[in-house]
Amino acid sequence: MENLLEIKDLYVQYKTDDGRVYAVNGVNLSIGKGETLGLVGETGAGKTTTALSILRLLPERTGSIEKGTIHLSGEDITAISEAQMREIRGNKISMIFQDPMTSLNPILTVGKQIEEAVLLHTELPKKERLKRVDEMLEAVGLQSDRKNEYPHQFSGGMKQRIVIAIALACNPELLLADEPTTALDVTIQAQILQMMNELKNKFNTSMILITHDLGVVAQTCDKVAIMYAGRIVESGTTKEIYEEVSHHPYTIGLFNSIPIMDKDATRLSPIPGLMPDPMIKRAGCSFSERCPYCMERCKIEQPGDYTQDSHMISCFLFEDSWGKNKEGQEEA
Repeated sequence: MENLLEIKDLYVQYKTDDGRVYAVNGVNLSIGKGETLGLVGETGAGKTTTALSILRLLPERTGSIEKGTIHLSGEDITAISEAQMREIRGNKISMIFQDPMTSLNPILTVGKQIEEAVLLHTELPKKERLKRVDEMLEAVGLQSDRKNEYPHQFSGGMKQRIVIAIALACNPELLLADEPTTALDVTIQAQILQMMNELKNKFNTSMILITHDLGVVAQTCDKVAIMYAGRIVESGTTKEIYEEVSHHPYTIGLFNSIPIMDKDATRLSPIPGLMPDPMIKRAGCSFSERCPYCMERCKIEQPGDYTQDSHMISCFLFEDSWGKNKEGQEEA
């Protein structure tokens, strides 16, 4: 399958008064046309920063891409001008942010906000734009005659539907969904995820779904990437991640932290310790301090990316039995 998006050796840093924050440290990712990739990891792993880097929406004075390339349909979008990037945002790439409550303008009607997205990227006449507004509201399960209402007149779940309608208004090739159901209750979460999946298939849109929820990923994603401390420590197809026995120690820890309803268990098994300080640049594996299989070399040497078919694990435990991926092994 032809890749729509390819990220190679991406490094992102933030400058603060206390020093540099090493947020993303050599990420390699790819997603094909029509695919859904689940990007999973703890808070602070670098998932949202990776998504903001794709859109080049890092804070202007503090955030920067230090190294690496991001190719969209073969074009390196890290090398194009800001004016060219504005043509891509909302048109070829759209993003759904975590909180629908703060994503909408409270003083504009929802119809006006959807129309604004269409107006920015098309030359459709007013009549056609309004028709598109009606189509998008109906596509996300809302009545089109509510287009003249304001965000405060909608529930949280409805607000998220409107945000999705805005994101899909120009038929983007890639949708970045940053924990789109975090602020919603469980029942509404399931409805929103089902609707997003149906719309993705309808518009043949690729999607990167950023989430903490491994259950959501299992139901909606074709591929999975596990992120820890700014690096992809494991990636593969959903089947490889959920059904195969070989995993990165961090992935094992994530699965062990999930309660299993059909088994008797007195306690969950959380991963001990905390995510390492992103302001300290480490020579070795970032998971070494929390890893039950840590060896001396793990503390001083960065493991390579070892692959078997499309399954990749960045851990010395697989050095002898799996092949080494040649890409993305440089240090910044």
